[in-house]
Amino acid sequence: MMRDVIPAEELFSKARAVGQYYGFTPLATLTVKKRGLPKAKPGYPEALATLALDPAAETIAGFMKQCRNITCAPTPRQPLFLWHTNIAPGRPAQKKATIQFHALGTDRPLADALIIRTLIALTRDLFHEEPVVRINSMGDKETRARYARELGNFFKKRATMLPEECVTCAKQDAFAAAELAILRECAEDLPAPTEHLSDASRKRFEDLLEYLEMTETPYELARTLISRGNIWNDTCFEVLAGGKRVAWGSRYNDLARHFFPGAPFSATGAVFQVASEGMAETKAKPSRLRFSFVHIGDEAKRLSIKLAEDFRKARVSLTQDIGVESLTEQISLAERRESPYLLIMGRKEALEGSAILRNRKTQEETILPLAGLADRLKTFA
Repeated sequence: MMRDVIPAEELFSKARAVGQYYGFTPLATLTVKKRGLPKAKPGYPEALATLALDPAAETIAGFMKQCRNITCAPTPRQPLFLWHTNIAPGRPAQKKATIQFHALGTDRPLADALIIRTLIALTRDLFHEEPVVRINSMGDKETRARYARELGNFFKKRATMLPEECVTCAKQDAFAAAELAILRECAEDLPAPTEHLSDASRKRFEDLLEYLEMTETPYELARTLISRGNIWNDTCFEVLAGGKRVAWGSRYNDLARHFFPGAPFSATGAVFQVASEGMAETKAKPSRLRFSFVHIGDEAKRLSIKLAEDFRKARVSLTQDIGVESLTEQISLAERRESPYLLIMGRKEALEGSAILRNRKTQEETILPLAGLADRLKTFA
C-alpha cells in the first residue's frame, strides 16, 4: 500500500540527490550566491491579477518571483535547470510539501524529457513502485484558440445529451467544461487537442515523444489530459503513483514573460506535491563531487539521461549539466565545482559505447566502456 505522508528529511534528501544526478541546481544555491547584489522590485507583475492561475501555476509563479528577485535568468549560452522546494531545513515541514523542477531558456524536447525522467526517479524512490506518466499537448496560442472553438461546438451540438452543468460551464469556459465532462466520465467523443495542433506544435510534440522513446522513458498518451488557463502551452504531463497524481508539468512561456518581459525565453516546469511531516535537518555544507560528466551531441545527451540512474543507484559522487549544449561551458561549470575528474563523452564515444575519464590534475586520460561504468568509477573514488 502506498504511503500518504513522507518525512520531510527523506523528501528533501532524495529530491536533492535526484536533482544532482540529473543536473538540476538548487535555487537556494543561487540565492546564496546573489546575496548582497541589487535585487529586482519585489512583488508580482500587475498583469498576473487578470489571469486565472490554477494551483500549479500559482506555485510556479512563486518560483518565478524568487528568480526575478535575484535576477536569475538563463542566457543564450547557458540555460538554467533548477529545482526548488518549500521545505526549509531546520524548520517544521508544511503539510503539503512541494518539489519543483524547471528548465529555463531552452526550447528543445530534452528539457521536457529530462524533467519527466527526474520525476520518475523521485517517484520510484519515494513510493517504491513504478509510476505512470501521461502526456498530451495543448499546442500554442493558435492551437488553443482553434481547440476552444471546437469544444464550444461540441457542447452546443450535444447539449441535450450531456450533463446540464457541463453545458452551462461551456458558455463561460470551454476548457473547464471539458475537464468537468472528463470528471463525469461523459467525454468519450470529446475532441482531442492533438487533432488541432499547429505545424510547429505538432513537430514539437513528435520530437518529444521520439526523445522519450530513444531514452526508453515510459509514457502513455492521454487525450483527456488538459491544461486549463492561458499561461500553459504545448506539452502537458502528469505522473501518477498508486493511481493518484503526484506531479503535474507543462511549458509556461507566457507566464515567464510576465516576470522577465525584456528577455523572453522558453520555460518548462513541474510541481511534485505530497503530504509531509517532521523536519529536514539543517543543511550541511555539500561535499565536493568527485566526477563531473560533460557531453556533446544528441547521442551523448540521450545516453547521459539513461546513465544517470546507474550512477545514482551506485552512489557515485557525480553530477552533470545535461541541458547545457556547449562543451566549453560544461567544462567551465565543472571547474567551478573543482571536481578532480572529468567524464567526457562526444558523439564518437557515444556511438562506440565508451567515455573518457580525465584526471584534471595530471591530465591523464583513460577510456572506459559504458558497460559497468558506474562500478569502474568507484575504483577512482
